[in-house]
Amino acid sequence: MTLTEYADREMLAIDLANVLAGDLKNCLLVHPWASFVVPGGTTPGPIFDGLCAADLEWDRVHVMLSDERWVPEDHERSNAGLLKERLFVNRAASARFVPFHMEGETPETAAPLLSAKLADEMPISLLLLGMGADMHTASLFPGATDLAAMLADDAPLVVPVSVVGQEPRISFSGPALAGAMAKHLVIFGQEKREALERARTLDPQEAPIAAVLDGMTVHWAE
Repeated sequence: MTLTEYADREMLAIDLANVLAGDLKNCLLVHPWASFVVPGGTTPGPIFDGLCAADLEWDRVHVMLSDERWVPEDHERSNAGLLKERLFVNRAASARFVPFHMEGETPETAAPLLSAKLADEMPISLLLLGMGADMHTASLFPGATDLAAMLADDAPLVVPVSVVGQEPRISFSGPALAGAMAKHLVIFGQEKREALERARTLDPQEAPIAAVLDGMTVHWAE
């Protein structure tokens, strides 16, 4: 893991958008397409605002979420909405979106179907993640049912996630995320900086982010 610190969040967003664009261009030089996995939530919005204008062959970029709530794409709680508003615009409008949600399925029935469907996209070319103060990443939460199986070396690519008090989710598994060719983590604030330092000393069962930190570049601003 390497850590890059920025003077403020705006500088982080500008620089990281350039870094991601460079990673995608490098991948497309040697591969027919690039699989690009991104987080939901509000954190990546400013990064996407810059990245969407990057001059690259977006029609060869396959974009996937690291995880998703099990709701239709047009639902207000869907992370897909952020991508449509902030990433799939400008030059990036021609990128291919690979959604998780499948009409008529549940996370449990969809997970094996998605694992088979996404096998050709592996390993992930470029991974961008966020992290919660509880040290979760994607939908790999401390205390999640079957977390050990989600982090195991033989875990399927995509797993259903059940957390008490939260809506059903689906997520890439620990090894699917850890195996990405280029990995970036963006965090803001001192609380998450301290959480990340704690995670480096903990078992992934306690701090799931620890399962993917090897080879990760962390981008941090207060």
